[in-house]
Amino acid sequence: MNGILVIDKPAGLTSHDVVARLRRILKTRSIGHTGTLDPFATGVLVMLIGKATRLAQFLDKDAKEYQAVIRFGFETDTGDLTGSPKSKVQSPKSVSIKEIESALESFRGEIEQTPPMYSAKKFAGKKLYELARKGIEIERKPVRVKIYELQITDYELREKTNDFGFWILDFGLKISCSAGTYIRTLAEDIGRKLGVGAHLAELRRTRAGKFEISKAVSLEKLEEIVFENKLDKILISMNQAVSHLPEIKLSAEEINKTKNGIKLKTESAKIADSEFCRMTDKDENLIAVGIYSAAEKTVQPKLVLV
Repeated sequence: MNGILVIDKPAGLTSHDVVARLRRILKTRSIGHTGTLDPFATGVLVMLIGKATRLAQFLDKDAKEYQAVIRFGFETDTGDLTGSPKSKVQSPKSVSIKEIESALESFRGEIEQTPPMYSAKKFAGKKLYELARKGIEIERKPVRVKIYELQITDYELREKTNDFGFWILDFGLKISCSAGTYIRTLAEDIGRKLGVGAHLAELRRTRAGKFEISKAVSLEKLEEIVFENKLDKILISMNQAVSHLPEIKLSAEEINKTKNGIKLKTESAKIADSEFCRMTDKDENLIAVGIYSAAEKTVQPKLVLV
């Protein structure tokens, strides 16, 4: 079994939990994914099955889309609703949509972010969140990311009476961004820009590259599909998954050479020098991913999948 499944991850599960569930449902251990989602977050989790696990490098750099709810009023130690308040509550009652929109403008385009301590980024072989849970904080270098779209979708100011009667402001935000963007950091930075604390209250990933939430299935639905022996209806082929790469069609003789890693003579005006390309057979099966040389007019198989 080789291919890609788009799972709608529920809140409360880690990405590793989803891998474990799929191993049980599909009865195979060869399963990976293209990018983690925090336990409290929901939405698109792109799962790689069988030989498709080797395609992660061609899928994990794609842009992402999210629907988020940012809560003004206070920051938390984790940057999201699972943490404890760490900053004094600052009333957001006076913050208007116009002021929020003005603040958002400075976050559109290429920006710098400091990775949060509660993240899967590694330092000296340890994930930052593992250090954070031990009360250890280290200096992190800022990273450059790109925000393609920030659009306000909702706005609600209310009194949170069960927590000493202070006011909070929730606003929904549609976000389109480059891979590697930290939405929790974005929430905190927007709050600081406006002079009030903020944290991420909800997060739903609606797209990862070409994989959209409309094509995602729940774990419960997946179990039904497997029970009914209809997995082929939702399993995305490896060739479909990397259809953004230019294509080179192979003859039967070229397929045999490709299996042995032999460089092939070919010519394509549509492929840039040193660009990755997909090498397929007449039935649109992905045989390999190769690198094209414009100077030599050759393609060198780099990742053979048959």
